[in-house]
Amino acid sequence: MKTALLMDIGSTYTKVRFFDLECLELVASTRAHTTVETDVTIGINKALSQLKEQGVDWEKATYRLACSSAAGGLKMVAIGLVPELTAEAAKRAALGAGAKVLKVFSYELSDREMAEIQSLEPDLILLAGGTDGGNKKVILHNAKVLAHSSLDVPIVAAGNKSVAHEVEEILAKANKDVRVTENVMPELDKLNIEPARETIRQVFLERIIEAKGLEKAQEYVENLMMPTPAAVLAAAQLMADGTDDEEGLGELMVVDVGGATTDVHSLAKGDPAKSGVNLRGLPEPYAKRTVEGDLGMRYSAQALLDVVGVKLLKEALKEMGFELSSDEIKEKVYRLSKDVEYLPQTEVDKALDTVIGWAAVKFAVKRHVGRVEVIYTPFGSSYLQYGKDLTPLKIVIGTGGVIVNHPEPGKILKGAIFDDNDPTLLAPQNPQFWIDKQYILSAVGLLAERDPSAALKIAKKYIKPL
Repeated sequence: MKTALLMDIGSTYTKVRFFDLECLELVASTRAHTTVETDVTIGINKALSQLKEQGVDWEKATYRLACSSAAGGLKMVAIGLVPELTAEAAKRAALGAGAKVLKVFSYELSDREMAEIQSLEPDLILLAGGTDGGNKKVILHNAKVLAHSSLDVPIVAAGNKSVAHEVEEILAKANKDVRVTENVMPELDKLNIEPARETIRQVFLERIIEAKGLEKAQEYVENLMMPTPAAVLAAAQLMADGTDDEEGLGELMVVDVGGATTDVHSLAKGDPAKSGVNLRGLPEPYAKRTVEGDLGMRYSAQALLDVVGVKLLKEALKEMGFELSSDEIKEKVYRLSKDVEYLPQTEVDKALDTVIGWAAVKFAVKRHVGRVEVIYTPFGSSYLQYGKDLTPLKIVIGTGGVIVNHPEPGKILKGAIFDDNDPTLLAPQNPQFWIDKQYILSAVGLLAERDPSAALKIAKKYIKPL
């Protein structure tokens, strides 16, 4: 029997899914607390023991694959030339590789900025800057600053190809682990982030897994393949595009609400949906991921309150029939941020979780989608679009604990819908909500590396419309 053991070593839980690939069945699901801070195999053994108790002989699985976001995930710093151009392109490449971008730096690095980078303790640096044949000075300066630093992490150089060799020499002479790849922005208004994403993934496999104490996980799996967010993005792309023998669902969005962050993935071109609208700004990647570190259900609950404001939560709670004072909401949110494993027990706490989840979705999608501006000229009005127009999108898939465990997940996902009160934001207007009820998106992304056809059929079987 052809089977797959697929494991997600998360920041809190190690989640295991076991599939029968011939029947396309999810045979068993288990989880245990992740124990990467002591010995990652303790948590893995607990999760696998539960599989054994369910009669699953996981050791005979055809595929044994894993992804991980444990130990802080893949933490990166991106460096570019102009904030809106190469620095933004570098950030998008890092996010697309499943990284957590700690900060983006632009222009020539100062001593103070270099000290800040060291204090951030990234796992990897993405060094960009200059289009091909364009500005050379800044990336060379920044390579020298990095070379003279005590930073001992891999550096992926993805800038102006005219000086790529010089950048490599500068860093290599300083005994830095440098990998040169194609420019993330070879020409103005042209993105080329796939080579950088692939190089980042290679570095993750070769260096980061060991650095984070995850190498012992490979006793149980044939390969620890990628950061978890990259697996989710791969699953979303598979579901949207399909395979040679299985049709996909078409353009879609995935919203993943977690305790610390809210991720939004869109698989869509995002071209203007209406005539007479002109695109402006940096081109958008078809497979786009954004991650919001200040929008989360627990670790980031306090930051979320600062972003959305107590008034919005108060009004949303009132609509659900719960009247709380501002101070009561603040006190409850503070407790949630401190007790990150708290599961709501009362009706009012359940309602608060719902509105926090809804607000996280609303603001994360708001930052992900494009916007349109109206410019008035002597010849009439003109419409300019920045970012993706996702108004025609037909499918929004929800995942993350607060969504998949919620009795009415639509109440949370409605935060992703176009808002008539803010019509400049190009959010989906009339999407159908789908739910990753079995929490299998990362498993689907892993399986897509070995058997994309089976992965897609499983995704279609278990990820369903509301």
